[in-house]
Amino acid sequence: MGLAAAGTLLVATGCGAADMTKQSSPYANAQGAKTVTLSVQSWVGAQANIAVAEYLLKHELGYRVDTVQVDEVPAWDALSQGRVDAIMEDWGHPDQEQRYVKDKKTIVNGGDLGVTGHIGWFVPTYFAKQHPDVTDWKNLNKYASQLRTAESGGKGQLLDGSPSYVTNDKALVDNLKLKYQVVFSGSEAAQITQIRQFAKAKKPFLTYWYQPQWLFKKVPMTEVKLPAYKDGCDADPKKVACAYPKTPLQKYLNADFSKNGGKAAAFLKNFKWTTEDQNEVSLLIADQKLSPDEAAKKWIDEHESTWRSWLPK
Repeated sequence: MGLAAAGTLLVATGCGAADMTKQSSPYANAQGAKTVTLSVQSWVGAQANIAVAEYLLKHELGYRVDTVQVDEVPAWDALSQGRVDAIMEDWGHPDQEQRYVKDKKTIVNGGDLGVTGHIGWFVPTYFAKQHPDVTDWKNLNKYASQLRTAESGGKGQLLDGSPSYVTNDKALVDNLKLKYQVVFSGSEAAQITQIRQFAKAKKPFLTYWYQPQWLFKKVPMTEVKLPAYKDGCDADPKKVACAYPKTPLQKYLNADFSKNGGKAAAFLKNFKWTTEDQNEVSLLIADQKLSPDEAAKKWIDEHESTWRSWLPK
């Protein structure tokens, strides 16, 4: 997931989809058409935002909604060009904010999503209870042999998700002189499968992971304390030796859409919910296997007092 200076998760983070910008909807930014095109990131929390926004745009405001799955940085390019109208969950991309929001003014901030994102390194809580000192990064080398896998080449394994996530992990391993190898699972879904397999067998593991994320309800994990984050400590990606920041997740709108997008634009600016709300919908999609539409409807049926205030007067 994109991190502020890591890019931030999962990308922070929130996560790795194919770049589909070339296939974006012809309806994005269409003059006079009651159509909205939303960028969908590949991690399930972002999909939960889109599912609820799409359902309400369709059923309460009468819009057609198109969605396009785009990696984090290309999504900013598509948003600037009007190929998508909105990004609902951004984990911080300072270079893109400077270029498009401040310099070109083709994108505007759509306000807080209401959710604070945080990337970190986690071990399963059952392992942390057996070895409490593993939760301090200074002791990780002591456990490297227990955290080895076939993929980690004789070192401990630090499990990551998609290679498309912008992370600091390789730099952190190098700069903190840790005897670990970053191993990419390939996607959020593959990483979840791997974590659940480890947990079922009660094996120890060390993984890059992020909050909010529904998996914590199924596999309790404890964060490993990295050197404290200080403003600017991640400015140089090669020299990073500090923890990931806590990031209030933001929405971004195409500037023309923000001005001329009518009730849809107003609704997306008003959309603001809690970590608990997002996790509730994420759990329905990822764990209970409801379709995004079914998950959105279930949450909407039970939380009218929350979403009613998002609708433009």
